[in-house]
Amino acid sequence: MAQINVIGKNGGRNIDLDLPEVNPHVLHEVVTWQLAGRRRGTASTKTRAQVSKTGHKMYSQKGTGNARHGDRSVPNFVGGGVAFGPKPRSYAYTLPRKVRQLGLAMALADRQEGGKLVAVDGFDLDGKTKSFVAWAAQNGLDGSERVLIVTDDALTRRAARNVSWATVLPVAGLNVYDILRHERLVIDAIALEPAQEEVSLEGAAQ
Repeated sequence: MAQINVIGKNGGRNIDLDLPEVNPHVLHEVVTWQLAGRRRGTASTKTRAQVSKTGHKMYSQKGTGNARHGDRSVPNFVGGGVAFGPKPRSYAYTLPRKVRQLGLAMALADRQEGGKLVAVDGFDLDGKTKSFVAWAAQNGLDGSERVLIVTDDALTRRAARNVSWATVLPVAGLNVYDILRHERLVIDAIALEPAQEEVSLEGAAQ
């Protein structure tokens, strides 16, 4: 059972979370699934039927001393069509919900084990960047590490969005990839409460 300290105006308590042991394979599976879903899949090539070439035979079948050819749209020639080239498609695939939830729990466990997880109950900010920078300095966030701020507090999100070393997400957008690509995680305490745990884990599907 992991104990997470809560800071903020309503802090001073601990949140007990039953976090699993970190398995790199599961994290890799979830991150790969996320990135596959984000791929645009717009790569496209023209087949021989789509290139702008005449359909007439290049020259006579016999008597020229050259190899036999049809029209110039075949892949053999420069400017011809592409055989088996890419076409627009979706790279998304299905990953079981339990695996997605397990991956998010492991990502949280990884940050908690390294002392890089901070739970906040009440940022109490006025929406100004200067206020957020001051709050961050008071809580050991000096900009030397990339920080992921996960909160539904609109004023906090507004205050942190212009800080170069911080990325801001709503609680519903919490996901494995963004957790792992930031050194620190600062999250609303309510998202880690036992009553909210199932709702928070749904963020792995984002």
